[in-house]
Amino acid sequence: MKTKTKLLTSAERLFDQQGFMATSMDQLTEAAQMSSRTLYKHTGGKTELVKTVLVARDERFMQIIDVQSIDDLFDALHAWTRTEGARGCLFLRAYGETGGKTAELTEVILRHKSAFQAQITKIICGEVGSDRPNLSLLADQILVLIEGATAAAIYRGADAITAAHQAAVMLIAQAKA
Repeated sequence: MKTKTKLLTSAERLFDQQGFMATSMDQLTEAAQMSSRTLYKHTGGKTELVKTVLVARDERFMQIIDVQSIDDLFDALHAWTRTEGARGCLFLRAYGETGGKTAELTEVILRHKSAFQAQITKIICGEVGSDRPNLSLLADQILVLIEGATAAAIYRGADAITAAHQAAVMLIAQAKA
């Protein structure tokens, strides 16, 4: 495995399990089995490493949710939870830990959330048509359902995603009526 890939994989796992601020650079070097010199050579520092991890996670997540229907979206979310775990949204956790005060991280987080909402809107347009009134409100509602389900999955497991899916289906049926 390439050094950078090994580092990013180890860092994402630690950040996800322990949090960003609680994960020390020493823990990162140990997990990636590299010297601190090599770590800094590849990252430049912790903030840059967090940013790189979030960008890589965004790419993986957006790829898995590149689907055409609301059912496929929730199937993808179930699959994501099975492979990545149910510890809440890593982007929202990063935002919470930094208080939104680290500009380069906030930019990555908000870009991810904007792309996620755009994907939800695209899916909804395919489901109900782009000419429906309150399309952005429907997208907001489904986004909030998903974000809430992601947080609730921490203690409820996949049932939280199933409940959000059922609510989203009802919202879409209502929008079609």
